[in-house]
Amino acid sequence: MAIQQEPLKNDVWLVRADGRLDQSQTSSLEATLNQLLDNGRQNLIVDLSQVSYINSGGLRSLVSAWRRARQQEGDVMLCGLNDRLQEVFTMVGFDKVFQIYPTVATAQRAQKKGK
Repeated sequence: MAIQQEPLKNDVWLVRADGRLDQSQTSSLEATLNQLLDNGRQNLIVDLSQVSYINSGGLRSLVSAWRRARQQEGDVMLCGLNDRLQEVFTMVGFDKVFQIYPTVATAQRAQKKGK
């Protein structure tokens, strides 16, 4: 799995995950999200379109980042969830916590409107 990050417009950062977010890979995602938040990057879009699986640790790292971003008056938005990931997020109620969009572009448009 690879975690990539890139700046977008309006001080938004994109984080792309690839592969399985399981116990061996969650720490990379968590470290990337924490680094961005530590550096004052509180508006994040996490693209999960290339993620095939997420475990409780992956969910926990996303929620932790969301909480930190909200404390800094920012947000963590998600996009690109496949049917299985969407089912997991709905089952645990995280579809009520996160703003979830089909694509990076739709998440960006929603983030821009929220400013």
